[in-house]
Amino acid sequence: MGVLKKQQPVEAQQVVKQGLTLKEKISYGMGDFGNGFMFDLGQLYLLKFFTDVAGIAPKSAAGIFLASKLFAALCDPIIGAFIDTRKNARPNGKFRPVMLYGSMVLAVLTVFTFISPHLSPAGKLIYAYASYMIWGACYSFTNIPYGSLGAAITQDVGERTALASFRQSGSLGALFVTSVVCMPLITRFSNERVGYAVVMAAMSLIGVVSFYFCYRNTKERIVVQQPPKEKISLVVIAKTFVTNVPLLVIVLMTVFTISAYNIKTAMLTYFAQYNLGNKNLMAPMNFIIMGASLIGVLFLPKLVAKFGKKRTALIGMGVSIIADSFNFFLPTNVYVFTILATIAFIGISIPNGITWTFVSDIIDYGEWHSGERKEATTYSLFNFSRKLAQALAGTMAAYGLGMVGYVANVPQTAESLLGIKGLLLLYPAVALCIAMLVLGLLYKLNDNKHKAIVIELQKKNLE
Repeated sequence: MGVLKKQQPVEAQQVVKQGLTLKEKISYGMGDFGNGFMFDLGQLYLLKFFTDVAGIAPKSAAGIFLASKLFAALCDPIIGAFIDTRKNARPNGKFRPVMLYGSMVLAVLTVFTFISPHLSPAGKLIYAYASYMIWGACYSFTNIPYGSLGAAITQDVGERTALASFRQSGSLGALFVTSVVCMPLITRFSNERVGYAVVMAAMSLIGVVSFYFCYRNTKERIVVQQPPKEKISLVVIAKTFVTNVPLLVIVLMTVFTISAYNIKTAMLTYFAQYNLGNKNLMAPMNFIIMGASLIGVLFLPKLVAKFGKKRTALIGMGVSIIADSFNFFLPTNVYVFTILATIAFIGISIPNGITWTFVSDIIDYGEWHSGERKEATTYSLFNFSRKLAQALAGTMAAYGLGMVGYVANVPQTAESLLGIKGLLLLYPAVALCIAMLVLGLLYKLNDNKHKAIVIELQKKNLE
């Protein structure tokens, strides 16, 4: 592989396909469906649980999100490198067993994050920090092997795009269900503390069952019999990162796209309750917004086939920016807001779906460039950027609420209402503008070059 580092790949004519059944594609998407039933709970409801149920001040909650996400981000590359040292054990594979068992532990920890013991204010804060930081580390043992699995299932561009579409559909499906049903179920309990714990336990159980479905019905075809030769070290992790230029670009882009995506989901409940005056509106609005986005993402393979991955992602970002900008400057109206929010969410879901295909391509590029295939390490470094984005979104949401004068469970001032609207709509528009510039100007691993790289890798593996 040392020679390949000095060569430009020739134009590829054909890539050996690994035929995937519809059942396997759906099963792979079920993994992100299960993931959402634990991850989305934190993105949607944890900030509100901290501020309104546990009684933690918004600025203190911001510290929890920032510290926990940064801690989890630092754990990701170490955990990814550890997973890469595992040998591929037939028939279960390298990634699937870690994913399944990790999801079981994650389900239990998800419930613990939505418990607020009767402690002093300092004690509640310590518990919140500890539970969410431990949850974040365990999440890496579930999400990294699941994300790496996509690159191990197939190397065909069309099939990878289909997997990315099903994955994003699974993610949106989970977001659709959790955003619509959780709050109405929680409010049925006379005690919200009990309601949060019971509902989150039920959602987490669905998550584990979904991961099991993914585990049972997917197959790892791109097999590396020997783990990477270099031992785990910070130097090896850093080397993997800095020598893979496409990975650096996608990491930078993701910081902005995911922070825009996550702040939308975190702030919508505040917007419904205070700006629209009825928190029960969140369920029907999410039914429309997430439902339409779920349908829109199903067209992802056709869009990529027509425009290519990079151009399709840029189009999606542009649509979201325009819709959110109009929504911010127009007077607040539930019908206009829902229509524009739906268009914006369809737009932002497109690049977030395509990102999984980008990452799988980057794993192939890393093998072509270095001679070693490091799925989990590469995916964990990408996941590092997602954690940074989540930290940014959670911190922006919580700290932003404090800056605009938000006070829980009371009517808000005009300044607070404008601040909530800005966090929900204006911040995502600005963040996506930056993401467009990063992807448009810096990402050079186009579809033709990737196909040529896969041809060379497949020829080498047949030698």
